[in-house]
Amino acid sequence: MEGLPSRSWTVDEAEIFALPTGERRRTHAPTDLSWIELLPHAAAVATVLGDRYHIVRTNPAFRGLFIDRDAAGSADPWQEPIAAFRRSSKAIDRFEVRREGQLGPEFFACGISLLQEDGSGPPMVLMTAVDQTRERLIERNLRRELLSDSLTTLPNRTGFGEEIEERLRNGQWTDGSSFAVLVIDLLRFSRVNESLGALAGDELIITLAKRLKGCLRQGDVLGRIGGNEFAMFIRLNNGISDALHVVRRINDALATPVRLCQLQISIDCAMGCAVSERPTDEPEDIVRQAQAAVKLAKRSGKLEIYRAGALTEAMRRFTLESRLREALANGGLTLAFQPLVHLQSGELTGFEALARWVDPELGEVPPSEFISVAEECGLIVPLGRWAIYEAVQTLARWDRMYGSALPIGISVNLSPTQMARDDVPTVVEEALRFGRISGKRLTIELTESAIVADPDKARQVLNALKAQDLSIAMDDFGTGFSNLASLQSLPIDVLKIDRSFVSGMLTDKDKNAIVRAILSLAESLGLRVTAEGIETIELARALERLGCWQGQGYHFAPAMAAQDAYDYWRARWNFETV
Repeated sequence: MEGLPSRSWTVDEAEIFALPTGERRRTHAPTDLSWIELLPHAAAVATVLGDRYHIVRTNPAFRGLFIDRDAAGSADPWQEPIAAFRRSSKAIDRFEVRREGQLGPEFFACGISLLQEDGSGPPMVLMTAVDQTRERLIERNLRRELLSDSLTTLPNRTGFGEEIEERLRNGQWTDGSSFAVLVIDLLRFSRVNESLGALAGDELIITLAKRLKGCLRQGDVLGRIGGNEFAMFIRLNNGISDALHVVRRINDALATPVRLCQLQISIDCAMGCAVSERPTDEPEDIVRQAQAAVKLAKRSGKLEIYRAGALTEAMRRFTLESRLREALANGGLTLAFQPLVHLQSGELTGFEALARWVDPELGEVPPSEFISVAEECGLIVPLGRWAIYEAVQTLARWDRMYGSALPIGISVNLSPTQMARDDVPTVVEEALRFGRISGKRLTIELTESAIVADPDKARQVLNALKAQDLSIAMDDFGTGFSNLASLQSLPIDVLKIDRSFVSGMLTDKDKNAIVRAILSLAESLGLRVTAEGIETIELARALERLGCWQGQGYHFAPAMAAQDAYDYWRARWNFETV
């Protein structure tokens, strides 16, 4: 190695140093450097003249690492650090040396420190080196494990983000080039795990990973960012058409079923794509945008491209969930009551209880928004329980205000999720018992989807409710998928015609025919019919002529607070019949 002698000096030797001017000066070595031999790591003492250094003494470890091994003359790792050290005012400095060894890269943690200067000769420095190769290899292996998925060996979410950042930082990007992130979500994966076991699920994931790898182009990156979710970094040189080309390749690769446990399993995926506007975009933001697009793809069944505002919408839904949870815990929700009117007599027969939420920060939140959030996050069960208890308690308060039982009932909506997860008959039985209300005065409204999801469970729950003398109404009839056989076999008392048919029946012949058909069907089955969305007196009279039993809508009254609903009943009640 240039600048390093082939042998170490002894303590009683002297050296002739060649100065840059050609002048030669004799200096004496330090009196005792034997302590270097006692150091557990490689060490050497050197004198420094200008930008050059000369070794005075080394221990065997230093000679083995930097003298004997590099005698052929490879680049000197000490020359520049020592020169920089002397130009600075530091008393100690550290740096790392990396070089290629016979078994791969080697790493050394090196240090330079200034020894005591007595002014009798050139300044002296202590050079030390600690072999860090083993530690760096362990660190590299641990980092690889932390950044990769153990099942597929693909980058995990963190590793995927770092891979993107590395390509954005070191890649060649022109003015027209950008990138996209495609998220692929494997559908029905939980069914495979439940039916065939975890090993079959792992095999399916590995197979999907292999097929997705085959769709990569040069410069693309594939990662597994979730249990059944993959992400692909796609470089776009020709705009969105490059991403669509990759999507077509993926669809072709996934078209062939996978054979698992002697079964042919089709690979169904939802794909969402987010496109960056420039290479400086934050990769994690693009991944989150693609995941937001995947949620839409699960509902639409096709590739979805991220649209501006989707993340804002997702953040609002997250905020709604948090605030709704707090509102349920602190009594922040209320019930509004919309009158149900007998169309022939005009008498008030009851009210439908509807949840309302006015948040101190968000303001009035529409039921269509917070009910869907409650369904998604599981809050629909406590929300449904609260609605049943609150409706029964309100009816009990009206009875106490009037002095006896009012001749009206209350209708409460039952979510399909609550029917599937909750013990609804027990909840209703407790609510009626605490409120001292007869079951005959309570109607449970459910949609057709609650029956279609699990007909056997629905039949069991409805029979248990009927045993408590409750009435059962099928809400939004005509918009779902139930068949006449299930309608006939279930203990249903009332069909509610959806407002979409009622509101346009006077001008739309098809809607009028649907309303007539529902009324005829109900008459044949011995069911009563309630029409929703009656906005005008003409609609009310037309439905009355067709034999509709009951109606609700703005023609009679909108949903109102509990006290206003009670006053509304008092104003309409015919006291001569009491």
